Amino acid sequence: MKLISWNVNGVRAVLKKGFLEILQRFEADVVCLQETKAMQEQVAEVAWPEAYHQVWNSAEKKGYSGTAVFTKQKPLSSSLGIGVREHDQEGRVINVEYDDFYLVNVYTPNSQNELRRLDYRTKEWDVAFLKHLKRLQKDKPVVFCGDLNVAHQEIDLARPKANTRNAGFTPEERESFSKILKAGFVDTFREFESEGGHYSWWSYRAGARSKNIGWRIDYFCASDSLRPRLQNASILPEIMGSDHCPVVLELS
Repeated sequence: MKLISWNVNGVRAVLKKGFLEILQRFEADVVCLQETKAMQEQVAEVAWPEAYHQVWNSAEKKGYSGTAVFTKQKPLSSSLGIGVREHDQEGRVINVEYDDFYLVNVYTPNSQNELRRLDYRTKEWDVAFLKHLKRLQKDKPVVFCGDLNVAHQEIDLARPKANTRNAGFTPEERESFSKILKAGFVDTFREFESEGGHYSWWSYRAGARSKNIGWRIDYFCASDSLRPRLQNASILPEIMGSDHCPVVLELS
């Protein structure tokens, strides 16, 4: 089973950059998108591949946030959000249930400039999201993926010392992500690659992508019990169209 996650930074924008062709080229069983910035009805005229069932979760605020899941296998069930009203207005979570695991597509809130949203993100959102994962995990294993807006370790960004108090690499965010992993999850990419230099997001400024001055903030994480089924995890920096690139997980 091949799963792909990609923050597309606007699905309508990436559609103009060949997204449908890229989607076909992926040959993935599941594709999870973040930051779609669109209601499903706004892209209803698109000739989406018929092979995929679609689940969309749009923010109440138009043109903001949002997630979508394209899945070839019809899920047993699907639901939106984490069941907490104050966290579920921005379209950040889709839950899809398969026979033997749950898939959770998430677009984690950014702590923003001057860390305006740091407390919300680490003390409220991350806490509530972990409770949600634990609830699901009581029933069956969980895979969660998406733009988690955190570089976990120093090897996960090109310039750690210069970014210590910047959104996405504060001690608070890193520790908060550590707590999620310690609750019984594994960062799948690090099961296969222990070295740095592998990133999934680059600033549009100063040619950062061509110089590979980036951050790894997009992940597939899986319940520890799924570790024997992990076949491969990778990053696809050659896929253009967004300031993020897709990340991949393959399960037996």
